[in-house]
Amino acid sequence: LREDPVRGSVIAGVTEVAASDVAGVMALLTKGNARRTQEPTRANAESSRSHAVLQIAIESSESSKKKDKVVKIKLNSKLSLIDLAGSERAAETRNVGARLQEGARINRSLLALGNVINALRKAHDSKHHRKGECYVNFRDSKLTRLLKDSLGGACRTVLVACLWPDAAQLDQTQATLRFAARMG
Repeated sequence: LREDPVRGSVIAGVTEVAASDVAGVMALLTKGNARRTQEPTRANAESSRSHAVLQIAIESSESSKKKDKVVKIKLNSKLSLIDLAGSERAAETRNVGARLQEGARINRSLLALGNVINALRKAHDSKHHRKGECYVNFRDSKLTRLLKDSLGGACRTVLVACLWPDAAQLDQTQATLRFAARMG
């Protein structure tokens, strides 16, 4: 990740592609998902080994006439869609080597995301909230650094937890629900 003075945290070497309609965005999403790393584990035959982030920058401009002058207004928004890789218990997956390291990194980034969201909630809920009074550590993971401008301020964040209705996955389902409740 690199810090751009205008755009904030950006991924070095990432290609930005313009899309003018929903079909173009969906084609890019499909292309990105095809490149996503997956590796079977004992717990999940199609385990994603990384988080997937799709950021859509929406730019528009308006012109209006006020007192014989044309005023141009540029509007910018960003929509970040993130598919988080699931947390893993090493004992269940029986991963070793590189796969064990991947699982540990995934778990650390999920923990960092939870910590950031909890700190933001605490800062927002504080009766004596003043700018700079509550520290939010976005630097604990690349994911939270990348999403910094999408998590704070006037942003809206929604978490959708996906569950698998399988009795054998009850522990993972409960862990997912606890994570989602912590975020809510």
